[in-house]
Amino acid sequence: MASIQRIRELLAPAYTVDRELGRGGMATVYLAQDAKHYRVVALKVLHPDLAANVGTERFLREIRVVARLNHPHILPLFDSGEAEGYLYYVMPHVDGESLRDRLEREQQLPVAEAVRHALGLSAALGYAHRQGVIHRDIKPENVMLYEGEALVMDFGIAKSTMRTSSGSTSGGLLIGTPAYVSPEQAAVSSDADGRSDQYSLAVVLYEMLAGERPFASDSPSEAFAKRFKGALPPSR
Repeated sequence: MASIQRIRELLAPAYTVDRELGRGGMATVYLAQDAKHYRVVALKVLHPDLAANVGTERFLREIRVVARLNHPHILPLFDSGEAEGYLYYVMPHVDGESLRDRLEREQQLPVAEAVRHALGLSAALGYAHRQGVIHRDIKPENVMLYEGEALVMDFGIAKSTMRTSSGSTSGGLLIGTPAYVSPEQAAVSSDADGRSDQYSLAVVLYEMLAGERPFASDSPSEAFAKRFKGALPPSR
């Protein structure tokens, strides 16, 4: 991954990169200033291996679909682009906390609140699916809690379910987080669709209610095996 100084050089003068906010398996997120609109943004840069696998043309084509999403429970997409092989997209910087932050602090959510958040997230995903877009990485880290509402973040790596002329796929690369992906995603199947998001949301709801993931494991392979063979522990 490029240094923060390199990212600053590549994206100047459109964006002034302040500092790194965090990184995951797919992207590094930076706090930045949008010079044109004088607003604070979250700028996500895809990791080079994912960027190379997806490809610039496909990324920009699919993110145009994502940019059209307009729903009260989806964090909007401001901008996207490519800079010397680095693929990035830009979202609002929301002064809230992620669902992961909340769970780490409190472990569980009250039942009524967990169900309310699940309904809002379900409505957002249902809307996205009707537009032909699946998220593929629903997890507490990608849910922002802001003024009492849950917002889905990170549609930037979503795969459009609309068939393209090239019929391209992700080339056997697992897109998603092992603890939350559906069985078809774990099998790196090209059949993943909106039901994969529903599965991941159910895992998130289980965690909100029970305070732990249903197939928790330190090993991704063991987590996958439990998903295919293990019995789901009753949430009560």
